[in-house]
Amino acid sequence: MQTKAKIEDKLYLVKFKPDHEPHLVIISQEVCKTKCGSRPCTFFCPARVYEWEEANEKITVGFENCLECGACRIACPHQNLEWRYPRGGFGVSYRYG
Repeated sequence: MQTKAKIEDKLYLVKFKPDHEPHLVIISQEVCKTKCGSRPCTFFCPARVYEWEEANEKITVGFENCLECGACRIACPHQNLEWRYPRGGFGVSYRYG
């Protein structure tokens, strides 16, 4: 019987060519801190690009791991995220597509 692969195992097969310029930007950290208690971006993103730093009270963005799925644009209830595709030649490259 074949077992299902975990999401972490599947993500390992994805190739990334990160740019030095971020294509994901939090517009206002203050909105994340004061208006968004649930912080859905931290659990909605399949690549875990967004992480809440309790000590600094801000969201960190690891844009280098972005799968470019756009889930974060839907997840943010305050539209507090600037999202665009990476520049040509950069970003994600899927194994089967």
